[in-house]
Amino acid sequence: MIDLTGSTVRHAVYLPPFGPFGEPGVLVDLAVRAEAAGWDGFFLWDHVVADTMPIADPWTTLGAIAHATSRLLFGPMITPPARRRPWVVARHASTVSRLSGGRLILGTGLGSDESGDFSRFGEQTDLLTRSAMFDEGLDVIRAIWSGRRFDHDGAHYQVALAEAPPEPFRIPIWVASSTDNPRVVRRAALCDGIFPNPEDHTPTAEEIADTHRALGLAGLEPGRPFDVAVAGNASPAWEEPIKVDLPALGQAGMTWWMESLMHLDPLELSQKIVDAGPPRW
Repeated sequence: MIDLTGSTVRHAVYLPPFGPFGEPGVLVDLAVRAEAAGWDGFFLWDHVVADTMPIADPWTTLGAIAHATSRLLFGPMITPPARRRPWVVARHASTVSRLSGGRLILGTGLGSDESGDFSRFGEQTDLLTRSAMFDEGLDVIRAIWSGRRFDHDGAHYQVALAEAPPEPFRIPIWVASSTDNPRVVRRAALCDGIFPNPEDHTPTAEEIADTHRALGLAGLEPGRPFDVAVAGNASPAWEEPIKVDLPALGQAGMTWWMESLMHLDPLELSQKIVDAGPPRW
């Protein structure tokens, strides 16, 4: 059983870097507005194609956000190491973490090929293969951050690194989970957080409680700091009734609420949501 004593829920804005958010300046402005409005975090999807919509690179944009804000936590949510390459992810994360004074959270996952992020570029599309690359890639990322000598000859990656200075700031790693697949839960239990993100609904309090139980069975030590992030819509500034039960989710073990903005909505509405600040409950 996971110890939730003293846990508090933080609130973030969660959005894609395409459509009305496809201009990096728009994203930086939204991040600045989010910090001013009292949000705790700002997280960007990571895609490379979005059909005919404008699209911005999340990592470049996060570097700008690091300079434009002073308190906000932020990161990619999620970036797929199997597509980005783990050593590139490690260096991107290291650079943005240092630019921000240690405010980066690295959200990771398998990634989606819904828009062709993998298949259009000849990248690996088999989920089992990408899963193995993901696990091996996390080992590479951690080794690079540690600064220790690292000689690795794996199934997917070969790495040879001399000893180097370790990262000055700890970078938490979250793992996305579209299902409570035991392999995914075990992977998350070795990291710092989980992002249960089913494709068709916001997780319920019962599902979050089940995720906590699964994490405990997967070996997450009781009392170890660990985040559970849930995405959905709860801002009273939305133009339709909100049905999500934030108090129940918090009692079930949610530690981050991710207010989800979508590229299908006009930018003015998204700005209104951000400016309204976190939902109060």
